Amino acid sequence: QVQLVESGGGLVQPGGSLRLSCVASFSIFSSHTMGWYRQAPGKQRELVAGITPYGGTNYADSVKGRFTISKDNAKNTVHLQMNSLKPEDTAIYYCTARRHSDYWGQGTQVTVSS
Repeated sequence: QVQLVESGGGLVQPGGSLRLSCVASFSIFSSHTMGWYRQAPGKQRELVAGITPYGGTNYADSVKGRFTISKDNAKNTVHLQMNSLKPEDTAIYYCTARRHSDYWGQGTQVTVSS
């Protein structure tokens, strides 16, 4: 399958910021809905944010106003800017490319703690 290359996870204090990045091939990037899912211990995996090939976006209610998903078309890269981070944002974050077939990254750990 197509490999999605993720970066940007780490440890941050409450109120801090992180930017996650994910690179895909041009053919996948230009035709799939790109997005981010997350899974926290004891919880189901949930959609955090998505962006369509034409630029439409959607967000989980819990992150609206704090997270922004965007695309850099020149670099075939999708970003998730995460501001005002809370401990409940702690999870493994997965980059996704979804259409007729789905592709998943390996996940990157985001930990929000004092």
